Amino acid sequence: MIDTRISSVRMREVSAVPAADSPPRAAPPQSRPLSVYPAFHTGSAGQVLLSDPHRRTARYLEIATTTGVTGRYGPLDHDVVAPLADGMAGELLGLNPMANGYVWDVLQRTNRHARHGTRKIAMSAVDNALWDLRGRLMGVPVWQLLGGAGRTRIPAYASTHGTFHSEGEVERTAAELLDQGYTAQKWFFGDGPGQGPEGMEHNIALVERARAAVGFRSALMFDAFMSWDLPYARAWCARVERFRPDWLEEPFPAAAVPSFAQLSSSTTIPLAAGEHLYDRYDLLPFLQQGLLSVVQVDPEWCGGVTEAVRMCAMAEPFGVQVLPHGHGIHAALHIVASQSPQLCPSVEYLYRFTPEKHYFEVEAPAAKGGAIPLPTRPGFGIEIDEDRVEMDEEVFAFS
Repeated sequence: MIDTRISSVRMREVSAVPAADSPPRAAPPQSRPLSVYPAFHTGSAGQVLLSDPHRRTARYLEIATTTGVTGRYGPLDHDVVAPLADGMAGELLGLNPMANGYVWDVLQRTNRHARHGTRKIAMSAVDNALWDLRGRLMGVPVWQLLGGAGRTRIPAYASTHGTFHSEGEVERTAAELLDQGYTAQKWFFGDGPGQGPEGMEHNIALVERARAAVGFRSALMFDAFMSWDLPYARAWCARVERFRPDWLEEPFPAAAVPSFAQLSSSTTIPLAAGEHLYDRYDLLPFLQQGLLSVVQVDPEWCGGVTEAVRMCAMAEPFGVQVLPHGHGIHAALHIVASQSPQLCPSVEYLYRFTPEKHYFEVEAPAAKGGAIPLPTRPGFGIEIDEDRVEMDEEVFAFS
């Protein structure tokens, strides 16, 4: 039995000035909820992933113990800072980090608004940092704490977020990803109902162009980011069913269960959602009504590894696969590694952004040949490459 207590909690922000030959990547238009208003249909929905042209920054939560071992998780969004700094971090002091179920429940019950929003995202950061801590205390990777792995390499599907749809770009990118070993790729729509008939034609052409480039040698998925309505989704599905999309992701807001139900009953295209379902209670009606073929729970938003694994256990009896949302790679990779490949066949890999996001880390997980090697370092194996850090700030600290 390990007798240890949480002795300090801090948020570390590391940064550096990008090299002069690394200009910021432009953001292609993406259909998003605000796109119903033409004035807001600009830029990409991936704000947190786009590089600051003046500063490369990453935040990591660090939880230290009386035994001298520290757990770490990140990079983290700015959204987690306020809930942690305003009290959540201090509530952890003196708790046993090995009691993950108890700590999780205490954080959930401490605040009436803990089920959703920034507090749940902050809870996720704490939970993931504690899983890393437990792995370091035991000297094993998180996937081993979760039950072990039956694979040495975890398949990854390529998420093309940040790719323009200009002439030839879709075809070239789709073919290149296939040549690199990715057997599945996901594309993001540039338009929604607010862009009228012309936007619909663009969204149909995206499917046609991608399928023409790869044939049926690659799975093709498409993400609408909660920006469509039911008539629009039905019209799109009717016109592209013959191209056999492997799923349509989040056509509606996460709470629009009736719209998912009506679309599911009127198309053969599988539906996917889950990154904006923040706990088991959010997920349950989708499973009970058989509305989803794929659940995309995000362990950095739903309550961490602890809740994400519970949601995996819920999905399995319904025959629904779980492919975690790719906002961050660490927790998702270890969860997928610990589950059956029938339940969790692969992880999402945003190949244009993930390497940049983990710039400050030593040997961060990276896809090669369409798969990511199984991590072997204790915990999540997150180590900071101090040689890359030019500025190091403490955002907050409790001890």
